[in-house]
Amino acid sequence: MADARHYHRLPSPLRMKRGGELLHAQLAYETWGTLSPHADNAVLILPGLSPGAHAASGPHDPSGGWWEAIIGPGKAIDTERWFVLCVNSLGSCKGSTGPASQDPATGKPYGIEFPELTLEDAANANQYLLDALGIARLACLVGCSMGGMTALAQMLLHPRCTRAHISISTAPQAQPFAIAIRSLQREAIRLDPNWNNGSYDDAHYPEAGMRIARKLGVITYRSALEWSGRFSRIRLDSDARDEDPFAFEFAVESYLEAHARRFVRSYDPNSYLYLSRASDWFDIAEYGGGSVAAGLKKICIEHALVIGVDTDILFPIEQQKAIADGLAEAGAQVDFVALDSPQGHDAFLVDTDRFGAEMRRFLDTLDTTGSVGV
Repeated sequence: MADARHYHRLPSPLRMKRGGELLHAQLAYETWGTLSPHADNAVLILPGLSPGAHAASGPHDPSGGWWEAIIGPGKAIDTERWFVLCVNSLGSCKGSTGPASQDPATGKPYGIEFPELTLEDAANANQYLLDALGIARLACLVGCSMGGMTALAQMLLHPRCTRAHISISTAPQAQPFAIAIRSLQREAIRLDPNWNNGSYDDAHYPEAGMRIARKLGVITYRSALEWSGRFSRIRLDSDARDEDPFAFEFAVESYLEAHARRFVRSYDPNSYLYLSRASDWFDIAEYGGGSVAAGLKKICIEHALVIGVDTDILFPIEQQKAIADGLAEAGAQVDFVALDSPQGHDAFLVDTDRFGAEMRRFLDTLDTTGSVGV
């Protein structure tokens, strides 16, 4: 299978966990490497909320991907050994069916008529793709941030879908701080008059709401330690400021604004709302009689690597430890790595040398069938 963007048509109708259905839905995905004759060398990567399926460059798209330093020949996830897939989540706006997609019944974008979305729905969609590709069992399932929660759901709903798992900066359930931040992000979008109850177009895009939502997110993606070390109290040049007495004065304000402006037109606001809420709803304790540990204990895998960052305030290191302990209780051989990176939740995107080294070490212990080597 060549390196290229692919689209997989999902079963129609696609039934959703909380009711409703989708007709003619699709998943966007990209692949790198070659699937072995026995289809036993597949590694599936599930990204966070905002990235698409383009995780790395390839012959059909030479542009750099969001995990370019990790995926490729001779890299941590070695495409000369593994057949690597990256899926854009159901509900996103990067090629998979989501609120910005056309509703076959109306010919218009779904908007907020899109069915209520859960990460379990995204997990089921991923499994349909694997089934269609003839991949009975993954060698490894990799989940980052929101994708890590989707990975947990997929392993619960589809036992033995993978032999090994790499869990990165994620959570078994949304905690109050993360819910509070995401709630404010959604409120900022919805209070923008251009949001218009989910009915907007390019000429009336809720840019102000999306800018504020993204700024809130970026603030939580990094740590206070990095903000201080990177910006301190550096002020902008006075001649670069507007006449507005409340114009940006500090370098950190200018950075957040530039980051937000780069993001806003590249992502659909309704998709942001749906996936944000799906992240809040996810709770593995639902599968364990109210207990996270009992829910995790139902996952059947052989080996796992759980990586967290001690400065991550969005998905605290305690949640990574809970995942590691739960998977170990379920019988998996688990490696737990707590990194001291100052870069907080975003460390897996920027501190790629250290994350890559841990993933390479872990994957090197797996034989071609995904079992732990001796």
